[in-house]
Amino acid sequence: MEYRTLGKTGLKVSTLSFGASSLGGVFRPVAESEAIRSVHTALDLGINYIDVAPFYGLTKAETVLGKALQGVPRDRYYLATKIGRYGAAEFDFTAARTYRSVDESLARLGVDYLDVIQVHDFEFDSPKLVIDETLPALRRIREQGKARFIGITGYPLKIFRTVLDETGVDTILSYNHYSLNDTSLCSLLPYLEEKSVGIISASPVSEGLLTNQGPPSWHPAPEDIRRACAEASAWVRDRGGDIAQLAIRFSVANPRIHTTCLGSANPENVKKAARWMEEPLNQEWLDGVQKILAPIRDKAWIVGRPENN
Repeated sequence: MEYRTLGKTGLKVSTLSFGASSLGGVFRPVAESEAIRSVHTALDLGINYIDVAPFYGLTKAETVLGKALQGVPRDRYYLATKIGRYGAAEFDFTAARTYRSVDESLARLGVDYLDVIQVHDFEFDSPKLVIDETLPALRRIREQGKARFIGITGYPLKIFRTVLDETGVDTILSYNHYSLNDTSLCSLLPYLEEKSVGIISASPVSEGLLTNQGPPSWHPAPEDIRRACAEASAWVRDRGGDIAQLAIRFSVANPRIHTTCLGSANPENVKKAARWMEEPLNQEWLDGVQKILAPIRDKAWIVGRPENN
């Protein structure tokens, strides 16, 4: 496993990190024992950065992760969770709810502190509220020793500039914007690097678009993106490969992205992803897939308030 320094935090994080949303049954029903084994498998393979949130499985992911981490030495992993999103349409970025949320997460996870605490999907609310109230609350939480670093997460790339033009954070988490079909995160990298921000890219398989089974029913991608990704998946499959392998290998190859967050509650899939990282990128497959995906390259969709996109 390769490690990179997460911006100015000084944390040496694995290039492939563990996204724990899957522990909450977000993609499929998951037995708790299988979910716990997947966490232990990730740790044994050298994956040391774990990302979760109260929203995932409506607190189930945090609860299961807490059970998985019982007895694991705290210096074996870095732990990140989030505040602000608690349901599909339930958001609360006020200081009062932020304080309560952090304490609730610490209890569920069974730890005394978080390595990174993040504002979750604030494109659904006001960035001004986050700047004026949420982030100051998180700084007080940091002063209390309950978190070491502060981050922001979301889908529209615009929101990161909106916040960082006004105030500082330690990390950003962007999802679906550094993958085979969308590398628009690259346009933001010089800006983030200038501010020494830790860069976390989540979902190299675009939340299932770049897999043989395809995306879940709730996926927001429009039909043309779904169709192109399905065609690319079939093209690789016809050549004896798996587009997920190509997608993961492509995403972790960029040294400017400090860690790529991949979620799986299947221990065998975690092993497979780690093994794929060690294999060379198949340039022939990459060229073929990029040609298929060219018509929808960097195409996104609206998430949250239109003015935040």
